[in-house]
Amino acid sequence: MPTVPSLAPPGTPIAVTMGEPAGVGGEVLLMAWRRRRAGDPVFFALDDPERLRRVDAHAGIGADVVAIDDPSEADAAIGRALPVLPLSREVPFPLGRPDPGSAPAVLESIDRAVALARDGRAAAVVTNPIHKANLYAAGFAFPGHTEYLAHLAGVGRVVMMLASPELRVVPVTIHVPLRRVPELLTGGLIEETALVVEEALRRDFGIGRPRLAVAGLNPHAGEGGALGEEDGRVIAPAVARLRERGLDARGPLPADTMFHAEARRGYDAALCMYHDQALIPLKALAFDRGVNVTLGLPFVRTSPDHGTALDIAGQGIARPESLIAAIATAAELSGRRAAAAGRHA
Repeated sequence: MPTVPSLAPPGTPIAVTMGEPAGVGGEVLLMAWRRRRAGDPVFFALDDPERLRRVDAHAGIGADVVAIDDPSEADAAIGRALPVLPLSREVPFPLGRPDPGSAPAVLESIDRAVALARDGRAAAVVTNPIHKANLYAAGFAFPGHTEYLAHLAGVGRVVMMLASPELRVVPVTIHVPLRRVPELLTGGLIEETALVVEEALRRDFGIGRPRLAVAGLNPHAGEGGALGEEDGRVIAPAVARLRERGLDARGPLPADTMFHAEARRGYDAALCMYHDQALIPLKALAFDRGVNVTLGLPFVRTSPDHGTALDIAGQGIARPESLIAAIATAAELSGRRAAAAGRHA
């Protein structure tokens, strides 16, 4: 079902969550602020300002931090310092060593960012990476970040897209063992995923007639059944049903020939059957510029395409390009969503 979007007025800033405080989220955010130029999107953090000051000093970034009382203050503040909407509690400072005691603050940062986006006080939500094992130790009951966001938004079906200027990919099955993919892959799942992707490409990416390339599961898309029956039994009928519904979908296509430059010019997004089939080509083409976009939420959510990087936290060597791209993408998508809503008002 199409989602009913939450819309913010023009000029509303983007909310960036804290993520795992023992990881690199704080320093890449400070670096992103340092690299910001006039005219770039306005954003603010939901974090502990004192923690960020300590991260800055420890990593030698040279950023400034200022506490704000409301997101509306971010625009005036961001030219001189990173605006931070303080959390209700102090955050431990164990760089490289996750502390379960930080879990309430991690979740508060996410909760408040989502609430601000749903209220139209944040244009979008950009999430820094979380450390799931640390949250699990504190009683977190969701498989991951995306499922928690879907819960907060009250939606049942969301889709993960990895996007870069070169390629957009969507894994139909995500964080599951490879041996389970054939049993989890159904025609219904492929169709539901494609419909969410098609809607998002129209509304948020501004593509009037989205073209979807659907990968096969097996080598050579099954080679007529010689290398596996799922391509002919599950994927091909799903693609046929999508075409009957009016979608421009092609497949199943051999995955080994889908991602070279000429092939990529023929579609707007590739639906892949499992995690690595999607993420390997995306990361090979745009390792530091890939952005995780959650489709199907009533607000725009993006995230850098990397993890917490606990092993290098605090060393000042983490790269902020993916977070910068996530902020820019969030601004673009939320702007298009608002413009589309204005045209149909």
